[in-house]
Amino acid sequence: MLKRNSMTETTDRRRERRARQASAASAARMQPITYNLPVYELLNPEGVQRVHEMSMRILRELGIDFYDDEAREILRAHGADVRGDTVFFDEELLLKYVGMAPSQFTQLARNPQNNVTIGGNNMVFAPVYGCPFVEDLDGGRREATLKDFQNFVKLAYMSPYIHHSGGTVVEPTDEPVSTRHLDMLLSHITYSDKAFMGSVTSGKNAADSVAIAEIVFGADTIRQNPALLSLINVSSPRRFDDRMLSCIKVYARARQAMIITPFILAGAMGPTSVAGTVAQLNAEALAGIALCQMINPGTPVIYGSFLSTIDLQSGAPTFGTPESQTALYISAQMARHYGLPFRGGGTFSSSKVPDAQAGYESIMVMIPTVMARTNFVLHSAGWLENGLVSGYEKFVLDCEILGMLHIWAKGVDLSDEAFAMDAFAEVPPGGHFLGTAHTLRHFRDAFYRAELFDYNSAEQWELNGAPDTYARANAKVKQLLASYEAPAIDSSTAEALRRFIEKRKAEIAIEPRDA
Repeated sequence: MLKRNSMTETTDRRRERRARQASAASAARMQPITYNLPVYELLNPEGVQRVHEMSMRILRELGIDFYDDEAREILRAHGADVRGDTVFFDEELLLKYVGMAPSQFTQLARNPQNNVTIGGNNMVFAPVYGCPFVEDLDGGRREATLKDFQNFVKLAYMSPYIHHSGGTVVEPTDEPVSTRHLDMLLSHITYSDKAFMGSVTSGKNAADSVAIAEIVFGADTIRQNPALLSLINVSSPRRFDDRMLSCIKVYARARQAMIITPFILAGAMGPTSVAGTVAQLNAEALAGIALCQMINPGTPVIYGSFLSTIDLQSGAPTFGTPESQTALYISAQMARHYGLPFRGGGTFSSSKVPDAQAGYESIMVMIPTVMARTNFVLHSAGWLENGLVSGYEKFVLDCEILGMLHIWAKGVDLSDEAFAMDAFAEVPPGGHFLGTAHTLRHFRDAFYRAELFDYNSAEQWELNGAPDTYARANAKVKQLLASYEAPAIDSSTAEALRRFIEKRKAEIAIEPRDA
């Protein structure tokens, strides 16, 4: 009997501890980064103007291909010069429509405390996106499943340093391609209450995303502030494909936010020079943003940049390179030049496991990402193997770095309390500050302490089993997933979602395969 009571007491304590942890995490989720550092700008005003002029020359003389009849008609009707698939823009026309996009906007979350403001002085971190494989210490590299997708949504939900649930955090390859977008959207809504992204695999799937957002938030509500943020990739060089254009039309008409992002690996999809590649990126992004405004003026958009390089000996993508970070700085400047929110950066790495290479490459990207004041950071945690793999341990290790970046981005506190004059008065020359009233007031929150990094002596580390960061992160992932508790959801909303998804899956099953 005593043993049973002892076990019950231990269980109760664990529950209380988890409740405290959940409460702390919930409070932290309300605290996106407000950027208080000086913004690093690589170019002087003349340099910004030079990039702008070269981009305008690309748009005026070479044009951008749009592989959609309706999109080209919209562009023609608003004054663009359309010749076959290629659309040419003059500067005045382009800037007129780019100027209609808001400089910042708020994306709704199911929990209003987790709404995110994108633009201005705000930085929002979102998880890795689009990986068909996952990797962990126990199972190695394998195809991702819906269970993996749900696990990563849970990890993002539980992290106080991830503000956004993201989109295709992994590709659930065990679900049919035609309906997996429905399972992913439902997972975001069920396992998290943070903001999430819509599907861009087809116009019909984008329409499903809008319909689901209307169920959760209300049709009128999402026309005021978007509930969806969706990634529109330009098929660089200089073309928008029919799939992306079909999604642009759906989301713009529903006034849902989009990230217009040229995907360029310099040396393959762009020239080998930073200046030329950035001019290309700028031209492609602005052309897509202008189309969004022609469809529905005021549609929220983010100027996106996904620009890295290739190894010119092997042709393999490379990440964390100095050229790509130079391009990131310039892209951020160009977005600010046009008064647009900016997306860039991430914890990119070519490494296959969360080793030293992964750490070095990731931080080489994230430091410039923060210094450039990037407003929306996709791939903030979990990226491995050039984006083919979402790593479980890499995810939680990246979150440690994001926690540090949260502290750094705050800047320096210059308040009277921060100058600690009462502590100086307590401590004589040659004394110490460990027991001062100031230290006791701040010892819990004075310095960031990374849970997954080892600060023990070598002797203590060996006594603990000499675990490396890979092993510590593996244990942390298991602990987080074991302690996860789903956020509450209104039962009528959950039932409406269930009915809609069942109905759509039945309809998709009998639709023509090319529909």
